Amino acid sequence: MTLRDRIGFDSGATKLEDSLETAKSHGFHYLDFGADTGPNRLGNWTDERANTVRNVCHQNGIRLSLHTASSVNIAEFSPYVSDAVDQYLRGYIDLAKVLDCNGVVVHGGYHFSSQLEARKLASLERLQRSVAYAEEQGVKLFLENLNFEPGDAEIHYLAHTVEESRYYFDAISSDSFRWAFTVNHANLVPEGINGFLDAFGVDRIGEVRLADNLGDREVHLNPGEGNIDFPAVFRRLESSGYLGFYTMAFGSLEDKLKARDVFGDYE
Repeated sequence: MTLRDRIGFDSGATKLEDSLETAKSHGFHYLDFGADTGPNRLGNWTDERANTVRNVCHQNGIRLSLHTASSVNIAEFSPYVSDAVDQYLRGYIDLAKVLDCNGVVVHGGYHFSSQLEARKLASLERLQRSVAYAEEQGVKLFLENLNFEPGDAEIHYLAHTVEESRYYFDAISSDSFRWAFTVNHANLVPEGINGFLDAFGVDRIGEVRLADNLGDREVHLNPGEGNIDFPAVFRRLESSGYLGFYTMAFGSLEDKLKARDVFGDYE
């Protein structure tokens, strides 16, 4: 596949069948979507529907990835709720297997500054359980480096820095546990985009997520509206041997089509 062929988009909660029609019409080969709400919601998938979607993907050379919600706290340890979070991740893994997905984007959860170590441990142990289940099902999980929140914010995401991300990658060495490298999130912390790539390289990347920002807060701007040097990002990734997919997570369909044309020339 060419670089242009490897650039897809995040379709969010849009009905997957509609997103597949968009992908077919415009020659996209990769879609990232969520299954928390609307037509894609876990539990809305009959065998017939899943088989139809899988066949459309195979016939048109389209790969899918599922994307869990960062609002679901993977660092949860409260009774009953904790069990529900485990079930939630299993539900995503089960759907990913049925749809023959490229992977499932997961998160480290969040904390409220107090009981930080307990939250980190709960998060790690839950991901370890989920990875073990994913291995059994032949599914890969992609841990996303999440975004920085201001120091006085009530909550803070885990795995938003190199140090916090390393906590998980050092503890879980499975090939079923990979990295969703979110370029715009890396741009929000001092180590920056190159700092993450210096630390983890490209061998473990399951997908690269793209949007722009000014390095000061979490927004998803179109490329060129922020300060991310996208030619340098692509040059670093491609020259390092990255061969996987890119997910555009910004703007309208027209914005994505324009960006794909520009990104595709960075080969």
